[in-house]
Amino acid sequence: MTDWTLLILFPALLAYAAVSDMLTMTISNRVSLLLIAGFFPIAALIGLPWQMIGFHTLAALLVLIVTFGMFTAGWMGGGDAKLASATALWLGFSGLLDYVLVTAMAGGVLTLFLLKARNYPLPAIVAGWGWSRRLHSAKSGIPYGIALAFSGLIVYPQTDIWRLALGG
Repeated sequence: MTDWTLLILFPALLAYAAVSDMLTMTISNRVSLLLIAGFFPIAALIGLPWQMIGFHTLAALLVLIVTFGMFTAGWMGGGDAKLASATALWLGFSGLLDYVLVTAMAGGVLTLFLLKARNYPLPAIVAGWGWSRRLHSAKSGIPYGIALAFSGLIVYPQTDIWRLALGG
């Protein structure tokens, strides 16, 4: 049961966050809270040592401090900051550097793509969709939750918690 929960909970919540950010330009606090609430029982069930749980928690707090600073500077949304921190809880320090690097690359590609796409008119077939108009608007930000979720999904299978849960 733990293997399936591990394989489904984290990816499903990240996928939901990415789609939600793309469609509404918001990430619900519930997503981050569910990630946090799901981590601790799974970590205990798979036998993650308490010291490692502490390090995972420390990684999340470090990311929260940095991303909160970025939020207050206006560089990222509050939902993005919370999602990055909750994701860091699952990845721990073993996956944190890769997460930051992949997020920076994916976020850069996403940003460049949207900025370029916004120079062209929306195709008529999608012009009536509110979310596509919002995403296309130069006044809108970048739904960075997409890059955060993508990066979390890429890095997750290489983390200690993943290997421990799958007996590797």
